Amino acid sequence: MSSALTDLCRHPIVQAPMAGGASCPPLAAAVSDAGGLGFLAAGYKTADGMYQEVKQVRGLTSQPFGVNLFMPQPGTADPAAVEVYRHQLAGEAAWYETPLGDPDSGRDDGYEAKLAILLDDPVPVVSFTFGCPTRDVLDSFAKAGTFTVVTVTSPDEAQAAQWAGADAVCVQGIEAGGHQGTHRDDPESDGAGIGLLSLIALVRETVQLPIIATGGLMRGGQIAGALAAGAVAGQLGTAFLVCPESGANALHKQAMTNPLFVRTELTRAFSGRPARGLVNRFMREHGPYAPAAYPEVHHLTSGLRKAAAKAGDPQGMALWAGQGHRMARELPAGQLVEVLAAEADSARAALALGSSR
Repeated sequence: MSSALTDLCRHPIVQAPMAGGASCPPLAAAVSDAGGLGFLAAGYKTADGMYQEVKQVRGLTSQPFGVNLFMPQPGTADPAAVEVYRHQLAGEAAWYETPLGDPDSGRDDGYEAKLAILLDDPVPVVSFTFGCPTRDVLDSFAKAGTFTVVTVTSPDEAQAAQWAGADAVCVQGIEAGGHQGTHRDDPESDGAGIGLLSLIALVRETVQLPIIATGGLMRGGQIAGALAAGAVAGQLGTAFLVCPESGANALHKQAMTNPLFVRTELTRAFSGRPARGLVNRFMREHGPYAPAAYPEVHHLTSGLRKAAAKAGDPQGMALWAGQGHRMARELPAGQLVEVLAAEADSARAALALGSSR
């Protein structure tokens, strides 16, 4: 592992920041206490809400942890397309007896205020999704002693992160659950993402930054494979989503291994940006018609998703999940870190033995 990352966590295991509630303080603290690197997701929270969660983690663990920020999004959505989608969702609003949200509720996710807090009271790691910060921002974090990571989905994005001064890149394969962290949302590229192992190799030949690998990782053997391909650590989201410490809705956790949900797909149905989730009724009915409009569609459907969860209806929820979701294990987070680390060590030893023969 990169020496800087080795100082942050004993095992090459990072808990992915999952916006929407799953990555709560108890989960991040449990992962960090077990020798992994726990993460909070600041996305969809106010700056003060993020700060309160940081304080909670500090009260639960003395180990390093990270905070993930969403980059502000450009105003490229077509208002007419958003309005058409609003009309299409009218039946959902009637069914769940809840109004649709305001698509113009904001697109910067409180970015500047969150930066100010994290620079004033630094945390060990800050990562970024949906874009790359400016060199000034990354330099400011470097001066504050914060290790910075930029999520990338292509060699070009990795090169941009290196030029801007990031300390590492989180290489996200198309297998990953939740949102694809592309720097630019191009509808013509939907479904054209690169698989994790190929992407690690491509990025490794493009930049000299440490690589954290993410996308479909559920077992220690897969982490070992990513390390053999050139990564310094594996980042797992879906694997930790079902842990008792996770803040994910119970219906979401149950759906991971429910035989009713047999596969995942990338969809714009819930947020207007490509995100991988379990295929359910909402995705099937609305995915083909959802416009490229993030965060407008996210704001539009937010109330619907909450109402579906309250009604106990997973068919109307955004059930984000990676391609390996059926391998989810309902273990306490600390125990899961230990199991993953042991599996990875075993797989790496087997690889070493095989190569010595």
